[in-house]
Amino acid sequence: MKKILGVIGSPRKKGNTHVLVSQILSGAESQGFVQDQVFLNDLHIEECIGCHACWKIGSCVKQDDMNILYQKILESQVIVFGTPVYWYGPTALMKGFIDRFVYYNCPQNRPKIKGKCAVIVIPFEEQDMKAVNPVIDFFETSLNYLEMNIVGKIIVPGVTLRGEVKNKPEYLEKAYHLGKSLK
Repeated sequence: MKKILGVIGSPRKKGNTHVLVSQILSGAESQGFVQDQVFLNDLHIEECIGCHACWKIGSCVKQDDMNILYQKILESQVIVFGTPVYWYGPTALMKGFIDRFVYYNCPQNRPKIKGKCAVIVIPFEEQDMKAVNPVIDFFETSLNYLEMNIVGKIIVPGVTLRGEVKNKPEYLEKAYHLGKSLK
């Protein structure tokens, strides 16, 4: 059974990030994927303290919801990372989530993430595509370092209001077809 996990790093339910990630998940589901989505804002994820206990004992010392997500990530073939641009970076929710990926950086945990497919979803307020470049670079650098395969990106400029992306059907269609194309 193929699984896809949508990780929404926006605090807004039914917001632009949520709508786009849901479109990708629906497209994937039409091709036989079992979908799951999580809202980082609904979870308790503590910050990484850089102790590298995960390297020594194989697990994180933090007893929080990230332990649930480690299992969901392990079970998923595709992970969709969705975040709006906040001050030319990902949201603090997404950044904290990715910071905890240090767990995958040790030799015993690297095989759990290596080769997994990733999709990046980034809606943002500005029209200037330069505004999104730091977030794209953040994901590309981090995910490539972990040897994940970035198989698609949905980048949507000019959306601010909750769900405003619904007025841009070309992006909704692109997101759905991206989901359908996943193997």
